[in-house]
Amino acid sequence: MCIRDRYQRRVHGELKKEEMEGAQTALNVESTAQLVEKQVTENIIPSLLDFVRIPNLSRLYDPEWKTNGLLEKAANFLIDWVKSQNIKGLSIELVTEPERPPLIFAEIAPSQQGAGTILFYGHYDKQPHMLPWREGLGPVTPVIEDDKLYGRGGADDGYAIYASLLSIKLCQDQGIPHPRAVIMIEGDEESGSAHLPFYFEKLAARIGTPDIIVCLDSGCPDYETLWITTTLRGVLVGTLKVDIISEGVHSGDASGIVPSTFRIARQILDRIDDPVTGEVNEAFKVNIPPERYAQAYQVAEHLGQKLIDRYPFLPGTKPVSTDPLQAYLNRIWRPALSIVGADGLAPTATAGNVLRPSTSLRISLRLPPTLNPHTAEKAIQEILTRDPPYNAKVSVTGFHAGSGWNAPAFKPFLTNIISSSSKNFFKRDVLFFGEGGSIPFLGFLGEKYPNAQFVVAGLLGPGSNAHGPNEFLHITYLKKLICCMTQIVADSTPHISTQKSA
Repeated sequence: MCIRDRYQRRVHGELKKEEMEGAQTALNVESTAQLVEKQVTENIIPSLLDFVRIPNLSRLYDPEWKTNGLLEKAANFLIDWVKSQNIKGLSIELVTEPERPPLIFAEIAPSQQGAGTILFYGHYDKQPHMLPWREGLGPVTPVIEDDKLYGRGGADDGYAIYASLLSIKLCQDQGIPHPRAVIMIEGDEESGSAHLPFYFEKLAARIGTPDIIVCLDSGCPDYETLWITTTLRGVLVGTLKVDIISEGVHSGDASGIVPSTFRIARQILDRIDDPVTGEVNEAFKVNIPPERYAQAYQVAEHLGQKLIDRYPFLPGTKPVSTDPLQAYLNRIWRPALSIVGADGLAPTATAGNVLRPSTSLRISLRLPPTLNPHTAEKAIQEILTRDPPYNAKVSVTGFHAGSGWNAPAFKPFLTNIISSSSKNFFKRDVLFFGEGGSIPFLGFLGEKYPNAQFVVAGLLGPGSNAHGPNEFLHITYLKKLICCMTQIVADSTPHISTQKSA
């Protein structure tokens, strides 16, 4: 039996069971949808508009972050909103440490003794503005247009604290039991979450041991389906520098004798990926687990050509692969190299006929979810620096290694609840998928809390362009996602309170 048939029989069989066993929910579905509609429209969106107006860039993109106070301003703005929501049993504070971006930390007492703990994660720091934006839009001038809120940081990831808090508030407002909740909103995710492990250790006694961890910083391949993320790629980012002479010289005088550092860099990078196909060196590949391959097949079957057409290809240009399944596997399980920056090159408008002394390239290598990033870092250092052409001076510096993530299997109760919430609020089956990007701390959390269940979701969908110009938040998807998160909170409570393993 092929993987596709085995997977579809297993999954669709489970879904039928879930329809029968997961149809019951503690929520009134209609009332919950109405409450979310009102809260998002009247309470969350107006606040998000003001949040977008704060230009709080992440640490790596703002050299003045320690002194300009923008990260603190954004964090305190969110804290003030949380305090205004009249949440029973709430305590919230801004945790600060020298040389570290501050962390928002909130606790909400459970509605009854013996309840388990659910941990919500998000971040409030933002990517650079990436100008220019479309006419009429801007990174800190929010605009609502066609059910989309445009502006930097609304979708990535400003909404997370609002959605997390509202899922508890809605339980309280409807008199539905909820677990103890911990909400951690960091200010360093876009810079690699380097300080997050420190905060987890510092706050370990207050965090406790989460039963469920909800991360609202992922994506969705369309806006009609509840998408739950099960894998994320890792990443290696660093700088390759090639030096050959001590100063620039006239290209007419030296070319043909002095090799071009750009050509040397190209030769070296060809060791990492094939310049024609883009296929990456075997050192950075893994075997794709059968269950993930099967999930990928289902996603490719569901989305088809949309997997490829979502990107802004120019007329006549082509993707790496025109097969949706292979394109999707390339995106979520296979390594891929990108050059994301360069030094040593003059602007084209002012470049003279000079053979340059050096070339520096910032490289980003996406890694398979299960590949150890530190093993990959050692491999790339060795591959790039061995036997340099022309005995050039080659260095690799500034490497940051972020781990990928492969979710632990869901317990049946959680699978049922997620499926039920999808049917209630999206009116269709949930789909499980992999993201091509990275949330490095998830691997850390998986090791720290090996018995926790993970619910990773988000609203970075087609066109949302989180790190580029014209970032937007899809408002209707946000509403449905909050409804689903509320049901997950409400219906999981008895299972994690009694520590059932069903």
